[in-house]
Amino acid sequence: MTRLFLALMVCLAVGLSASAGEKDAPKRVLLVTHSGGFIHDSVGVAEDVLKELGPKHGLTVTCWRATNTSDPSNNFTSKGKRNPDEALAFYSGEFRKRTGKTVEKENTGRINKDTLKNFDCVLFFTTGNPMTTEETKDLIDWVKAGGAFAGTHCATDTLYGDAAYGNLIGGYFTGHPSGIQNIKIKVDDPKHPAAAAFEDSMPYADEMYVFGAKGQFKEQPYNRQKVNVILSIEKGSFNPGKNLLREDNDYAISWSREEGKGKVFYTSFGHQQKVWKDERFQKHLIAGLKWAMNVPMK
Repeated sequence: MTRLFLALMVCLAVGLSASAGEKDAPKRVLLVTHSGGFIHDSVGVAEDVLKELGPKHGLTVTCWRATNTSDPSNNFTSKGKRNPDEALAFYSGEFRKRTGKTVEKENTGRINKDTLKNFDCVLFFTTGNPMTTEETKDLIDWVKAGGAFAGTHCATDTLYGDAAYGNLIGGYFTGHPSGIQNIKIKVDDPKHPAAAAFEDSMPYADEMYVFGAKGQFKEQPYNRQKVNVILSIEKGSFNPGKNLLREDNDYAISWSREEGKGKVFYTSFGHQQKVWKDERFQKHLIAGLKWAMNVPMK
């Protein structure tokens, strides 16, 4: 009887240990900076910042700089079509000019149902077409099953031809005023973890996106009925210009939404290198990623 009791206790201890190990294991984040369209010079800084911050917050960060060498966007097809190796070589040169980082095959991957099994969260800082239609479907299915998807800045300037992606991210970028805008922040959802770094009327400077401006994109997915707005631009602190004017003065910055069992987080901040180095933005982004992965904030 004693031996049976001891055996049961050992099994229980092993089981509890394994469960605790799984719970404490680092969350795996995939940062995708595929830039078939405009290449932001801040994507290299984004990699460096997340690689540094990740371990401090229980995250391991993998970076893929290209995910679809068949992307018809200019940075893969300029000067004529190429085979995948030629397209990657051309793109690598363009990417290096803007970011100082090259794109080798070890910095690339495909987003599909097989590779997504290796990650807890996928973070897009992208332009162009980082996925095929079938890969977008795989990503959406993965999120619906409990995966976490997030986007910064130009993640809404991505895959315009794929309405399913637009609905997943929650909006499409329709334009921005020239240069950097100095705005004041409105905290729409103070209870959301990603809002903690900001206060109402706090000044902030970055390139400010407008979503769903009048006359832009008949199927514009941005809608406050479909997303939970976390931050927006305080009324009177932003002039988008007449071509980007929204009659309701609704200029969202960050939002969240749920997709099946999974969660989606987006912030339009991140255009400038110095924004990625700003502690407020870092807290905002990390909190958004943790929220999407159901990781408690400490």
